[in-house]
Amino acid sequence: MSISEKQIQTGYDYAKEIYGQYGVDIDAAMEKAAKLPVSMHCWQADDVIGCEGAEGGATDGLATTGNYPGRARNADEIRQDADMAMSMIPGAHKFNLHASYAELHGKKIDRDAYTIAEFQSWVDWAKEKNIGLDFNPTYFGHPMVKDGFTLSSPDENVRKFWIEHGKRCREIGKSFAEQLGKTCVINYWMPDGYKDTPADTAAPRQRMIDALDQTFAEKIDENLVLEAVESKLFALGLESYTVGSHELMMGYALTRGKLLTLDAGHFHPTEVISAKISACMQFLPKMLLHVSRGVRWDSDHVITLDDELQNIMGEIVRNGYDERVCVALDFFDASINRVAAWVIGVRNAQKALLKAYLEPTKLLRDAENDVDYTKRLAMMEEIKTLPFSAVWDAYCCKQNVPVGDAWIGQLKQYEKDVMSKR
Repeated sequence: MSISEKQIQTGYDYAKEIYGQYGVDIDAAMEKAAKLPVSMHCWQADDVIGCEGAEGGATDGLATTGNYPGRARNADEIRQDADMAMSMIPGAHKFNLHASYAELHGKKIDRDAYTIAEFQSWVDWAKEKNIGLDFNPTYFGHPMVKDGFTLSSPDENVRKFWIEHGKRCREIGKSFAEQLGKTCVINYWMPDGYKDTPADTAAPRQRMIDALDQTFAEKIDENLVLEAVESKLFALGLESYTVGSHELMMGYALTRGKLLTLDAGHFHPTEVISAKISACMQFLPKMLLHVSRGVRWDSDHVITLDDELQNIMGEIVRNGYDERVCVALDFFDASINRVAAWVIGVRNAQKALLKAYLEPTKLLRDAENDVDYTKRLAMMEEIKTLPFSAVWDAYCCKQNVPVGDAWIGQLKQYEKDVMSKR
C-alpha cells in the first residue's frame, strides 16, 4: 500500500504535536536514531556457508533450517543482496563479516594464514558504500575443530592453529578500520564443549583463558579495533557443558579490558539480555549486543518488533549507553526470502531504536522519583499508543528508503529478476 507525501506530512505534523505534549522532539529523536549504526550480518545471505568451499558452513553447534530458493552462492552475490537490503533500511549501517567469508580465488590458504588480501574486495565494497566492517574469527566449520574443541582443546597443535587464526583476524580487523576510517568490532565466540557431563570442568576453561591471552598478547589500538568475547549456554551436540560460559566470558572481559558480548539467544529461555545490560555496564566501559530471537532455545529467528527487542533498545537509550554499546544482529533463516529476512530484521531494530528515542523518559523517571508508581505505570501504558508509525514513515521518507510496506513489492521484483535465476 503506497503512502503519499501529503499523508506522510499530515501524520508527521500530528505526531510532532502529540509527542511535543510529552516534551519529546521527534526531529531530534530521528537525528539521534540515524547516528547509531546497526551491524548487518553477512551470514543471513547464504545460510552461514561462507566463501571458502565445501568444508565451511553451519556446523559445530550451528544449524540453518529451510531451503527457500535464491541463496547467495558467492561473495559477489552476498554483496549484491546486501546492497538491495540496505537500500530499504533507514539509519546508519555497518556490515559484519565472519572469517569464513574470505575470498580465496582458488588459492589454498588456511585460516591461520589469512591476510587482508582475502578480504580486500569486502573493504573496497564497504568504502564505496561508506560503511564500516565488523569481524569475527570463525571457530567452526573446519577440520581443526577437534572433538568439539578449538581454543580449549587438549591438543596443543589445535590450540596453536586457532590462536594463530585469532591473531590474523586482529590484523585484518585493524586493516578494515585503517582503510575505512571506522572502528572495527571483532567478536570471539568459540563453540567448545561436551555433549555429556564432563569429569573435568576446570581444565578446558584454563586452556581457553591461556589461548585467549596469547591471541591478545600484542596491544592493539582501541580507536581502530574493539574486541569482544561472547558466551553461550549450550549448542547442538554441546548440551551439557560449554567452556565459554557467561561467567567465564564476563570474568575475562572484566579482567582483560575486553567488551562482553550478550547474545539474545545464548541464555536460558527464561532470561533476557535487556535485564542484564545496565548491571553489566556498571563494570564495563563498552559492550557488544548480538540481537537475535530465540524461540524456546537459541534458534536465531528473524527479530520481530516484540517486547524484548524494544526493551533492549530502551535500555541502551534510556541509560545513555548509545556511545558505549555496539549493536549487531545475529539471525539466519532459510525458510523465507533471505534478503527479506534482513530487511524485516534490520528495519525492526531501527524501529525499536527510534521508538526508544521517542520515549518521554524524564517524565517517567520524575514520577518514579516522586514515588508515584501509579502515574509511572499509567504513562508507560499510554505512550505505547502514541503515533509512532507516523514518525517512522517520516523517518523512512527522510532517509530515502521505502515507506510502509512499499519495500515488499520491490523485493519481490528483485527476487524475480535476480534471485530466481541462481
